[in-house]
Amino acid sequence: MLEGLTFKNPELLHILWVLIPMTIWYIFRQKKNTASIQVSTTAPVFKAPLTIRHYLRHLVYVCFVIALAFFVVVLARPQSSKNWETSETEGIDIVVALDISSSMLAQDFQPDRLEAAKNVAMEFISGREYDRMGLVVFAGEAFTQCPLTTDRAVLLNLFKDIHSNMIEDGTAIGNGLATAVARLKDSEAVSRVVILLTDGENNRGEVAPVTAAEIAKTFGIRVYTVGVGSIGTAPYPFRVQTPFGEQVQLRDMEVKIDEETLQKISALTDGKYFRATSNSKLEEIYKEIDALEKSKIEVREFSRKSEEFMPFALLGALFLIVSLFLRITVFRTIP
Repeated sequence: MLEGLTFKNPELLHILWVLIPMTIWYIFRQKKNTASIQVSTTAPVFKAPLTIRHYLRHLVYVCFVIALAFFVVVLARPQSSKNWETSETEGIDIVVALDISSSMLAQDFQPDRLEAAKNVAMEFISGREYDRMGLVVFAGEAFTQCPLTTDRAVLLNLFKDIHSNMIEDGTAIGNGLATAVARLKDSEAVSRVVILLTDGENNRGEVAPVTAAEIAKTFGIRVYTVGVGSIGTAPYPFRVQTPFGEQVQLRDMEVKIDEETLQKISALTDGKYFRATSNSKLEEIYKEIDALEKSKIEVREFSRKSEEFMPFALLGALFLIVSLFLRITVFRTIP
């Protein structure tokens, strides 16, 4: 019980020094506390044998002192704690490469593709406690929004800040994948995964999607590609000028996803291609990806302190009850 024990208020332990003068006073009082009686001779008294009660009469005081000591320890607030410790846990390194082009504002998902993709991805991140995860966003160009981290709060906050006009518009799938691969290539995890989510065709960027996939294959990185969009047409918001000012109107536009390229990317890297046509389908895709094998990574954790006063309080109460019981029964004194 004492291993790894600390005290919130260690200065209160100095109260234990009071037990020393208390014990000295008790011994002094016992020597002075003698009864007198007039008898003709004391010879029979000195010859009388000493009983067990004579030796145990100090048990009342001993139990009281022990109880007091335990109560002082309770006041000092004993706590169990362990400092930073490194432990091995199961996990993989994952980078989400998210398309944030203007087409992701289509409303065939609720409320739109981008918000649906963000919400499902955030649930996915929250459920993988020990994985290192990162975030890459791309449109006409790509950049790392968050490098690999186990800090869920930071990653989730960065997800919330994503919007479609952060960077130049377009769909540079190759650049997005290449940037994600760059985040993972130096990772020592056995399993390294990119989840690439897009709703269009590659029309920008310096790196071809298949070339980026070949780079990923070289580093042993699997790519799971997700094509987002309903079959046929989807309502897109457009800003138009009217006599009443600028307004947003919805128009049905054809959904164009380069599924062939996305399938090539996943096949080259030993991954898998998914087609998400609704919010529920997107959730199912992330659940399937969640079933990936895991690899061991090191995580530094800090265990919270927990209060450990209860055992001392119970022992203190027990010794106090024993002391009172002995005082009023076995060792009861008559005035």
